[in-house]
Amino acid sequence: MSGGVVAAVDLGATSGRVMLGYVDDGMLRLEQVARFPNGPVPGPDGLHWDFSALYRHIVEGLTEAFRREPGIASIGIDSWAVDYGLVHGGELLGEPFHYRDERTARGVAAVHAEAPFEELYRRNGLQFLPFNTLYQYAVEARLADADVSLLIPDLVAFLLTGVRVAERTNASTTGLVDVRTGQWDLELATRVGIPASVLPPLVDPGERLGTLHGEARERIGAPLEVIAVGSHDTASAVVAVPLSTPDAAYISCGTWGLVGVELDEPVVSDAAREANFTNEGGVDGRVRFLHNVTGLWLLSEAVRTWEAEDGAAIDLPRLLDAAAAVTGDIPLFDANDSRLSAPGDMPARIAAVLAEGGSPVPATREAFARTIVESIAQAFADAVATAGRLTGRDIDVIHIVGGGALNRLLCQATADRSGLPVLAGPVEATALGNVLVQARAHGWFGPDATLEDLRRAVAAGAAPVRYEPRA
Repeated sequence: MSGGVVAAVDLGATSGRVMLGYVDDGMLRLEQVARFPNGPVPGPDGLHWDFSALYRHIVEGLTEAFRREPGIASIGIDSWAVDYGLVHGGELLGEPFHYRDERTARGVAAVHAEAPFEELYRRNGLQFLPFNTLYQYAVEARLADADVSLLIPDLVAFLLTGVRVAERTNASTTGLVDVRTGQWDLELATRVGIPASVLPPLVDPGERLGTLHGEARERIGAPLEVIAVGSHDTASAVVAVPLSTPDAAYISCGTWGLVGVELDEPVVSDAAREANFTNEGGVDGRVRFLHNVTGLWLLSEAVRTWEAEDGAAIDLPRLLDAAAAVTGDIPLFDANDSRLSAPGDMPARIAAVLAEGGSPVPATREAFARTIVESIAQAFADAVATAGRLTGRDIDVIHIVGGGALNRLLCQATADRSGLPVLAGPVEATALGNVLVQARAHGWFGPDATLEDLRRAVAAGAAPVRYEPRA
C-alpha cells in the first residue's frame, strides 16, 4: 500500500464542505478546510439554489486546501441528487431549481400521462418521489434552450474542467437510466418530451474526468485532476459503511434517512413498487435498494422555528438530553407525511398531523423533540423490516452513518423500535467514501482493491458505537 492526499467537495442540502483526505498505508484521516451554508432561495419563479455562491465557496475552499497541501493528487465531488443546471454555450441558464419547489407536482401529472408509474418502475426501478429529475424536466421551460443538463456535482466538475459528463450513481436517480443496463433510457426520454441531446455521456466512479482549467486553475493555482466518485452523496456514504455482516442494513442519516441494503441486482417486483423502495446505482455496479425516509430535517426545521421565536440559538445536545428523559407514552406521527416536506413552521404542522390522528400534542419542546425523534426511528425500523422482507434477507444489524450517528437518542430509539443492534459511525461517511474512491483510483489500496477492502480500512480506523435494543 501507499498513500497521499486528496480533496473532497461534499455538498449537502443545508451546507457544503471542502475536506482533505489523507491516506497513509491504508489508514484514513479527514481534515475540514472549509464549511459554508447552502439552502433554498426564493425567486420570482420559485425556489432555487444559490449555485453561484455555492460554486464560489467551493473554489475558495479548494484554493485554501491547495495552500495547505500543495501535494493534493485529485479532487472528487459529491452532492445531493436529482437537481441540475442547464448549460448553453458554456454558460449556466439561471440558478438551478430546488427540489422542494412546488412546480414538480405538475411534472408528475405530465409524465404519468405518457408513462404510468407502474411502467416507470419496471424501467428505472425508482420509488415515487415527486421531485425526481424526470418530473422536474417535464415542467422545465428552459430545457429546449440547453446544450446539456448537468446534475449538481457534474455541473461543478464542468465548471472546474470543462468536461460534460454524468456520473452514473447520481444519474440513476433521475428516472432516465435503465435499471437493468445502467444506460440512458432514450426511448423513455423521447416519449416524455426530453431531448436526448441534453443527456451527457455516462461515467463510472473512479474515472478521471480532466484537470482544472481557466479561472478555476488560476484561482486554485495548479492543474489538479478531477476524478469521478460516487457523486450521489448516499452512494459515497454507502462506500464507507463498514458492513459487519452479509445481512446488515444501513441508514445514511442527515436531512434525509436513506434506509436499505446493498444488492448485486435490482428488485423491481410489484411488492417493491408498492412499498416505494428504490433501486439506485452504487459504486462498482452495486445496487442501493433503499427507501427515502424524512430524517433530521424534521428536527432541524422545528429547532429553526423555535430559534426564530426565541431570537437565540438552541443548545441541541441539551434539548436531546432533556428529550431522552421524557417519560410516559410518546405520541407518534408519520415522518413521511407529505405535509411536512416543505420549509416552514414544523412544530405547528406536526401538531396538526398529530391532532388529526387523535394523538395528543406534546406540551413542551423536549417532549416535542422526543416525539419527532421517536417518529423518525419508527419510520427507520419499518423501512428496515420492509427491506428484509422484499429481499428475503434476515436483517441482523443496522449501521447508521452520517450526522444521525451522533444523535444518541435517535440511535437508541432505532435499536429499540427495530429490535436490532445499531452500530453508529462513521459520522463523515460521505466524505470518507469520496476519498476512498479517489484513493483507489490512484492505486493506494493496491491494484485490485475491492469495495470490501475499502470498508475494512474504514472499520480499522474507528470502532462504531453500539446500541443494543432495550425490552
